[in-house]
Amino acid sequence: METVEPAVVRAAAGQALSRREFGAVAAAGFAGSLSRRPVRRSFSEGGSLGDSRLQPSAVTFGVQSYSFRDRSLDDAIAGMQKLGLRSCELWQNHVEPPKMPREELRRWRETVSMDTFHRVRDQLAKASISLSAYNISITDTFSDAELERAFDMTAALGAPLITSSSNIATVARIAPAAERRKMIVAMHNHSRIDPNEFATAKSLTDAMAKSRYILVNLDIGHFTATNENAVAFLKQHHDRIVTLHLKDRKRDQGPNVEFGAGDTPIVEVLKLVRDNKWPIPLNIEYEYKGGDSVDEVGKCLAYCRRALNL
Repeated sequence: METVEPAVVRAAAGQALSRREFGAVAAAGFAGSLSRRPVRRSFSEGGSLGDSRLQPSAVTFGVQSYSFRDRSLDDAIAGMQKLGLRSCELWQNHVEPPKMPREELRRWRETVSMDTFHRVRDQLAKASISLSAYNISITDTFSDAELERAFDMTAALGAPLITSSSNIATVARIAPAAERRKMIVAMHNHSRIDPNEFATAKSLTDAMAKSRYILVNLDIGHFTATNENAVAFLKQHHDRIVTLHLKDRKRDQGPNVEFGAGDTPIVEVLKLVRDNKWPIPLNIEYEYKGGDSVDEVGKCLAYCRRALNL
C-alpha cells in the first residue's frame, strides 16, 4: 500500500477547520479530503469568519494565548478582539482548572467531559477566532490516559494539531499515538540545554525522524538564546514547521526583551515567510517584562506589521 504523508494543516486567521473537515481528515489519515501539499489558509488578521470580502494576505499573525496568562480565557478573547487578532494557539491553562494539585489535575484530564472543550470551541467561534493549535505539554509525567486524552481534547476543540513543550523521552510514547490518531504533534523548543529538553536544532530534527506526525513549533526567540540559527532552520525545515513563536531574546541565554531590542532575526523570519508564501502562522508570544499584556501584544503586532509594511 502506498504511504500517504500527512498534510500539514494550518488553520489560519479567518478560516478554521470545521468539525466536519477535521473529522474527515482524521478519519482518512489526512488523505483524500486534503491534498498531500500543505493546506494554505491565510487571511488578514483583521477579518472575520465567514466574511466573503476577506482578502488573502501573505502572512497570518496570531497569538499564543500564554501571552495573556494574567487573564481568564474570556478576557484573553476580549484582548484578541481588541487587537483584531483572529488566529490563536490556545494555551492549556486557559482551559484547565487553575492551581490544581498534580494528581487532581491528572484525574481531571482523564475524566473531564469533552463538553468542556466543545464550549471553548464555540466561545472562540462566536468571537471569530480560529485555532491554529491546542498547546498542551505532554511531558514524562503524563499517564498513558492523559496522553490519549490530549488528542481527544484537541479534536473536541476543533484544533487541527497539538503543540507541546514535551520532554525528548516522551516522544517515544507520543509518536505511536500520533500515528494511530493521524494527528500532528509539534515539539516546542525552549532554551534550557538538557538531555531531555528540546532546545537545539538536533533535538528537533531527531524528534522529526521518529514519525511523519512529529513536527516542529519553532520558538525563534528561545532558539536564538541557545545560539542556534532560526533563519537557517526555517529555510531547511519550513515544510515541517507548523507554527512560529515570535519573541525577541539576546543570544547566550540572554533575557526576553521588547521586539527589536534583542538578537532574534524577527524581521528576516517574517520576510522569509511572506516572500515564500509559507503557510506558517506567526504567533506572538509576549514574555518580556512589560505593562498591560494586551498593550504589549499590540506593540509586538505593530512591530511585525511595520516590518512588512502592512
